[in-house]
Amino acid sequence: MGYLKYIKDLWKKPKANMPELMKDRLIEWRQDPVTLRIEKPTRLDRARSLGYRAKQGYIVVRQKVIRGSHTRPDIKHGRRSKRSGQRKDLSISYQVIAERRANLKFKNCEVLNSYLVAKDGRYAWYEIILVDREHPSIKADKRISWVSKKKGRAVRGLTSAGRKSRGLRNKGKGAEKIRPSMRANKRTAK
Repeated sequence: MGYLKYIKDLWKKPKANMPELMKDRLIEWRQDPVTLRIEKPTRLDRARSLGYRAKQGYIVVRQKVIRGSHTRPDIKHGRRSKRSGQRKDLSISYQVIAERRANLKFKNCEVLNSYLVAKDGRYAWYEIILVDREHPSIKADKRISWVSKKKGRAVRGLTSAGRKSRGLRNKGKGAEKIRPSMRANKRTAK
């Protein structure tokens, strides 16, 4: 077995396999900024399986997202039935939210993929793999050069987590009403 297989086994149950380490990490991460660029991935096995390579042009960002129902800002003016609810249930996951927020901070990069690192009662932390679109080493690499042509992947829901939130993981029989989108399929053709 290669070393990545051992890392993968450890991360199957991180709180049971490395309780003190995870506890110390969470205490430290709660104090960190919401979006933090890190030197190397915390879960190397997962990052490499999702396309990360230790070369120039690749960036790893740890993004903190508040868990719980998504709420709108406080309603400052008069109450109307349209504006009464502060609760806002989104059809997108925390992972998609994390990817979009990381992409906002690093505008010259594209989101390649992301994965969960930790979560507690209040926060969830994701590590997002970003690729610099204009970097020469990225443009020269045939495996990843396609990213330089795809702008705004996270915002348009084209990442793996985004496609899952859009219901595009299914193909073939039984998935006829999913494409091009769940709402577009309901519209009648004129």
